[in-house]
Order: sequence, then structure tokens, then C-alpha cells
Amino acid sequence: MSSREEILGRVRAGLHRNASNAAAGREVMHAALANRGSGPQPAMDASPKALLERFRVKSELQSSTVDIVAEESAVPAAVARYLTSMTLPKAAVAQPALAHLDWAAAGLTVEARGARDADLVGITGCFCAVAETGTLMVCSSPDTPATVSLLPETHIAVVRASRILPYMEDAWDLARKELGTLPRAVNFISGPSRTGDIEQTIVLGAHGPYRVHLVIVEG
Repeated sequence: MSSREEILGRVRAGLHRNASNAAAGREVMHAALANRGSGPQPAMDASPKALLERFRVKSELQSSTVDIVAEESAVPAAVARYLTSMTLPKAAVAQPALAHLDWAAAGLTVEARGARDADLVGITGCFCAVAETGTLMVCSSPDTPATVSLLPETHIAVVRASRILPYMEDAWDLARKELGTLPRAVNFISGPSRTGDIEQTIVLGAHGPYRVHLVIVEG
């Protein structure tokens, strides 16, 4: 018997599960999952304009910077503007899902692939965003490799305003509805990586990017 089997056996014994009542127990579990409810949630204006504004405010409180553009075609220029303002190189790696944008016209050299350790700037989309906390939900796939948001020092994320949802529960509901099977990795990103382990002094970039810039597309 493996360690895993031994541990699961103890859990089953604790729950009084055995071969004769396994089916009934499974039905109880499925019923509980199907009827799950939300926990307490703060009141929120759920109009699109209010969600965008709340997401912007909460994101900036998490030390992200925010730019808002009218349409997707304006994203490359917005990225170039940010990189210039931060004196960062005009080269980046982007998720293949963003390869259709005209990066070269904005003076950028952008490679559509997963990130490597030498990449300084990573550009991603996001599956959706959560207004309550200013959080991005980023799901991995061949077109959206997780390395692009995790490895480079600077993470730039393209956020569609129509994908800003009120609560975290809404994000999970949308993932279940649109993705069916959950992806290999689901990352929630609320501003730059940080730690306060040493003398309770906040240090950015401890375990990932120390800059997060959001380009929100209204149209």
C-alpha cells in the first residue's frame, strides 16, 4: 500500500465510507457542489462603468499602474508609451494569443512565445478580472503560457473592460461555463509580487514581477 492509499484510507475510515455506501456519499458530494452558495460579499454597483472604475482604483492600491484605451488597436502604442516612461527596453515577449496586434508599428520588438529567464518584459491578456480586489485571473493554455506573467521583471496585462466582473465567485463561474475543464494553471495576480517577511518591510518583486502595468480596453 502506498502512502497516498494509506492516507486516503484513513480519511475514508474517518468518514465511515466503504464500498457499500460509496455511491451514496458521492451523490451527497455532487449535490453539495451543485448547490454551493456565495459567502458574504460587499455591496457593489455592477454597471460596466462602475466596475471599470472600481477595478482601476483597487489595482492602483495594489501598486499596479493603469492606462485605459478605447480599442484593442491602441494597445501597442499604450505599451510603448509605458516602456518609454519607465526607461525600459522596447523589446518584450507576449503570449501567442496577442500575436495579431501590430507591435512593430509602435516601435516594439515583440516575440510571441513563452518567456525565458532573459526576458525583461512580458505582455499577457487575462481570462477575466475581479473588480472587488483589482485582481487578474490568468489561465494557462498553449496560446497563453503562464511563464509570460511570472518570469519577466515587468508584467503588462491587457484587460478587456467587458471581462471585469464584480466578485471572485463570478470569475470561477465564468471559468466553469466557458472552459468546461479547468486549465493546468489558474493564476490570480493582484499587483506586483511582494513580501513583508523581513521586519515587516514590504519588498516588491520577491517571487515574480516587481512592476505590473494594466492596459484596459474599453471597446
